[in-house]
Amino acid sequence: MVMLSVLFLIKMQRVFTSKCLIVCVLSKYWATIIPNRIKMSTFVHWICCTLSQSQKLPMDHLTKEQRHKNMAANKGEGTKLEIMFGKFLWNAGIRYRKNDKSVFGKPDFVIRGSKIAIFCDGEFWHGRNWNIRKNDHKSNCKFWHSKIERNIERGKEVNEELCKQGWKVFRFWETEITANPDVCLNEVLNYMNRKSITDDKIVITKMCGGGKVSMQMYGPHSLNEDGSIIAFEEQMAIVSHYLHNQGYKYAKPYEVKAEGLIEDIYNIHQKKSDAQCVSDISVQYSLFSDLFAVPFLPIEKPQFTFIDLFAGIGGFRMAMQNLGGKCVFSSEWDAQAQKTYLLNYGEVPFGDITKESTKSFIPDDFDILCAGFPCQAFSLAGKRLGFEETRGTLFFDVAEIIRRKRPKAFFLENVKGLLIHDKGKTIQTILKVLREDLDYYVPEPQIVNAMNFGVPQHRERVYIVGFRKDQNVNEFTYPAPTDTTKKFADIKEENTVSAKYYLSTQYVKTLIAHKERHAAKGNGFGYEVIPDDGVANAIVVGGMGRERNLVIDNRLEDFTPVTNIRGEINRDGLRRMTPREWARLQGFPDNFIIGVADASAYKQFGNSVAVPAIQATAQEIIKRINFSKSKKYGTDRK
Repeated sequence: MVMLSVLFLIKMQRVFTSKCLIVCVLSKYWATIIPNRIKMSTFVHWICCTLSQSQKLPMDHLTKEQRHKNMAANKGEGTKLEIMFGKFLWNAGIRYRKNDKSVFGKPDFVIRGSKIAIFCDGEFWHGRNWNIRKNDHKSNCKFWHSKIERNIERGKEVNEELCKQGWKVFRFWETEITANPDVCLNEVLNYMNRKSITDDKIVITKMCGGGKVSMQMYGPHSLNEDGSIIAFEEQMAIVSHYLHNQGYKYAKPYEVKAEGLIEDIYNIHQKKSDAQCVSDISVQYSLFSDLFAVPFLPIEKPQFTFIDLFAGIGGFRMAMQNLGGKCVFSSEWDAQAQKTYLLNYGEVPFGDITKESTKSFIPDDFDILCAGFPCQAFSLAGKRLGFEETRGTLFFDVAEIIRRKRPKAFFLENVKGLLIHDKGKTIQTILKVLREDLDYYVPEPQIVNAMNFGVPQHRERVYIVGFRKDQNVNEFTYPAPTDTTKKFADIKEENTVSAKYYLSTQYVKTLIAHKERHAAKGNGFGYEVIPDDGVANAIVVGGMGRERNLVIDNRLEDFTPVTNIRGEINRDGLRRMTPREWARLQGFPDNFIIGVADASAYKQFGNSVAVPAIQATAQEIIKRINFSKSKKYGTDRK
């Protein structure tokens, strides 16, 4: 009876002047046609919706923001595609997390143990064969093209960020999953199996990806003399230094320990003992192929050799290799910087240079010592106690290595404040040790500005160079400026950068208020915007290193935040420089791998040397060195 009454009223709607009249009729005859258990308000609402649908009347009056909020609140179990692939993973024994918010980009499936992120992409929404398919849109093209192209760009950003964080990313198209689910599943399984084998063999790839590396004992050669386990990073430092110096005399300090470690790793992988086999170079290289798949391999036929102390991410090394040098030892204690160094040079730097065990691996007869040593307070500075008064400082370790190994020359770098530290007493102590105690010719230190050597960064650092007396160097001239024309526009990102680099409205307000407070006190502190035709301030570690190098970039079109921020993304185009722009400010080429999170990358480039300025000065050093064979100056004395 109810349905017949409703259908009759719908058919008769043309007779009535409005929906309201229908409601009135229903109200009058409610008791006779509708059961009492149904509320009238509920029934009227249903009738109105039915009539609207029959008349194709729009019922959605929500704003774009309201609709977005409602859609975001809709917590579904996933698309049919995701549900299907999830069942395949589960049946294969793979346990996963669905849409894990703690992982960047909230992948469809997250396998945490293997650090795998899986996305199931629909062809339409993610623009498969977009250059061809975009022409299929016949209406509202501007809207759909913008939306899908943003999805494509977002996918690339997510992939890039996850790779930086050490995740393996799989993206499967809808038709790939529906047509060949087994193929997609096998890709995941094969990767997990390979990774398991690699982890048993060596976890260097895990280190490259930035994951936490646990201590591992491969065998008897992985133990110190006291029976403690050699840290994984130190094992890899020994092995990588050995492999990159193989065939040279500089491999000698690493040889015995490295071959033992390689034998342990090989035996565990192969489940057998075969010392003869591991002596084969091809076998060694195959075990550590990661060390040779890097952009900046050591020079095969070097003109000179050097060591890289307080190496950071290898700014000195980059400059020296560009000039034909070969690094035979490197040291850097920061774990994140070690990872970046490894990714680019295929070598794990040794750790704490203050330890005698670390110093024991430094080869003899290298040509140049390079060190961007930190400056600490010299508690006894000014008392003219000589070499011993530097004990307890990192400069002491540099001086001790110079005393033992007697390189032909050294090249030291520090902040310009070193010249006035402790009213000039610190630099006088350093020079006395280098000139009198170590007996090197040391010209007066000089402040060198990176902006004079082809990078748009006002960065002043003090350089100290020295030559062994038998090199007969009696004068030294620091390099004249080579290129002062570079501006920020020369190193600016070519494409639109991620929204994460743009400041929030709330943060902009904070920066403005901070600058105004200091301006009222007569101080010049606060943020600074670098124009495209300007030169950046010195990039330094810490927040203000970035805030004093803000830029205006109005290319961003999608202001949807990709990180948790207070407020909205500012509409004035105000953003931080990217880590890649900082790399360029320091003179690193674009194929230099940034394999760490942004926070670590900013720190590493802020602490680095400016490669072009280092290279120009090193070139002047090399001109004055006699690289012909001479008597052995390097010793093992302590």
